[in-house]
Parts: sequence; C-alpha cells; structure tokens
Amino acid sequence: MKVLHVIPSLSPSQGGPSKALPEMARALVQAGVSVDVACTDDDGTGCRISGIAHGVPVTHADGFRVFYFPKQTEFYKVSLPLLRWLCRHAREYDVIHIHTVFSFSTMAGALAARLAGVPYIVRPLGVLNAWGMKNRRRWVKALSFGLLDKPALNRAAAIHYTSDQEAAEAASLGLTPPPVVLPLGIDLTNFSSLPSREALAREWTQAAGKSVILFLSRLDEKKGLPVLLEAYAKVHRECPETLLMVAGDGDVALQQSLQQQSKQLGIESSVIWTGHVSGARKLAALAGADLYVLPSRSENFGIALLEAMAAGLPCVTTPGVALACDEVCRDAVICTPVDDADALARECVQLIKDSALRQRLSISAQAAAKNYSSEVMAARLLKLYDQLTSSQSNQA
Repeated sequence: MKVLHVIPSLSPSQGGPSKALPEMARALVQAGVSVDVACTDDDGTGCRISGIAHGVPVTHADGFRVFYFPKQTEFYKVSLPLLRWLCRHAREYDVIHIHTVFSFSTMAGALAARLAGVPYIVRPLGVLNAWGMKNRRRWVKALSFGLLDKPALNRAAAIHYTSDQEAAEAASLGLTPPPVVLPLGIDLTNFSSLPSREALAREWTQAAGKSVILFLSRLDEKKGLPVLLEAYAKVHRECPETLLMVAGDGDVALQQSLQQQSKQLGIESSVIWTGHVSGARKLAALAGADLYVLPSRSENFGIALLEAMAAGLPCVTTPGVALACDEVCRDAVICTPVDDADALARECVQLIKDSALRQRLSISAQAAAKNYSSEVMAARLLKLYDQLTSSQSNQA
C-alpha cells in the first residue's frame, strides 16, 4: 500500500503536529506501508527550511520520503507548486491522509484526491475544537469553514479524530463523513532507558537540589501559562525549594509577557526558560523533573502529556487535554479545572510533599502510556486504510 500524507509544515515551531506525523510515518513504514509526505518549507513565521531542493524527495532515516515546496504566504501557507505537484501525483497513491484544516494544503490535497479518484482522510488537529473556533480568528474561520473547509471535509472518506472528546466537540458542525477515533502513538522505546535524575542538574545548574516542576510544550495562548505562573507563585511560597522549568518556544511576545509576569509575582529567579528542547536535553528534563504540568485550555490529544506519562512523571493537567479524559488515563493523571490557579497550586504542593503519591501516579502513568504505542497506532491506521481502499474498489 502507498500512502501520501499532506501537512502544511513539519517545523518544530508548530509543536505537536510536527512531531506526531513523522512518528506516524515511521510506524507505518515499519508496518510495511510505502509512505510519502508533502508539505511546505515553512520553518516558523517568516522563516523557511534552508538547504533543500523543492519537489525533490528527501529520504528520512526512518524510511519515508518528504517532498518540500515553497510557501508563498504566511497566511494559510499558500503554495501553488504544492498544488501542482499534488494534482500530478495524487493518482499514484492508494490513500491520501490530510492533516489540519484552515490551510491551503488541506484544500490542495482534497482537490487533488477528488480529481484522481483517490479516497482521502482529514485529521483536523483539534482546530475544530470549540476553544479554537471561538478564540482563534473567529470570524475568518467562520467564513472559511462555510465556504471552503466544510465542503472539503464533507467529501472526505473519513474524518480522523484522535480522541472521543475531539470528535464530540466537532459533532455540532454538520459534518457528514464517518468519524474515526484513532489515538496517536509514540515510540515507547525512547523512554525505556532514561538518563539519571542528575542529568537535568548537569544541563541546568540552577536546578541542583531543587524539586523541579516541568512544563514542556509549545508556548501558546491556549496552554494556560499565565495561570501556571500564578499557581507556581503560590507553590513557591509554601515550598521554596522548588523550581519551575518552562521548556518550549513559540510566540515571542507571549514569552516576554510571561517573563514580565514572573517578575511581578516575585518568582523570576525560580523560573527557568529553556527554549525548545529535544533529543538528550529533552530526555534529561523528563528524567530529572519531579512532576509535570500542562494546564492547557484545549488539546485535541496531548502528545506532550503522553511523553511525560511514558517517562513516569506524576502529571497535573486539565479536562481541556483530551488524553487526560480517556478512560485508561483517568486514574493516571490529576485533573484540575481550566484556569484555576488555586486548584493547580494545591495539587502541585500535595505532590511535592507526598513522595508515595508521586510514586503511585508514576506507576499508573507508565502503565497507561503503554496503550498509546506507535505500533498500536500503525495497526489501527492500516486497518482504516484497508477499509477505505476496499470500499473504493467495490464502488468502482
């Protein structure tokens, strides 16, 4: 089977989607699927990936190929070369899997698939969630959804949601394709032999001798970071030997605002801003932290939370993170109400003071994470692809 994935960007600046798709492609290749990815050369606002030839396949170390095309606008990441390539090559694939909505690549992939008679799936990446529809370019999205995105979605063979919560939030939008809930997965072998706890303090010396509260995700308005800082100020008053590590990058203006807030709260010297971390530095942060927090207002899945669970960290999050609401995770993480700094502070203080509770949550988190391996994800995807191609053959 040959599958094409279409996504506007694979830049780490885009957070979870840029991590989830390569892992999906890797797992599918290991399951015997031939996988290509088509995307723009976006590398964040105003930036492009350098040193690549447009339209020429780049073979990833994990066996899939990536075709990059120049983005011509920041808004919607328009790329006419991407559209032309898709229209020429769509018929070479058995299934086209499109990732995100409200993007030129979504329209281009859907159009090319329809012209070629190839079934396509759309994974909305959570942008159809109620929070995103109301708080991110509300009127532009309403216009785009009615004129462009909803028609493209309604012609899809299926809509791929990554949680029951995401599917439920989109249910009121009048979409007709069958909803398929298929959770994401991660390579659990990455967490089977973490570095020692001391690796974090060697990398960030301010953390030596401290209890570390870790936030590891993209810096974004929806992540609840102002509430986290407010909560941490309360935690620090009761547990002064703590340190908050904010690991991630994103909106520069937001980070500056958050740093100013930390000064006003008097916790500036107890907050580390690491910027983006990956590889060994990321594993060191996960291995050395005492607990993980993700007070997000809206996450269609929660890859960052899943990675923290796989690393055995006690986790505090909110019902806005869909993964935390899955049945197998309900006893593995602590949920506090969205935007409730007092509740978040209380749970963090309790975890810092209660080592037995931290240990119980650690064991439960690791056990729950095993349900979200990349192998399980690939098997479910392959079953879906087989169903769609069989249905297409029967209709022909």
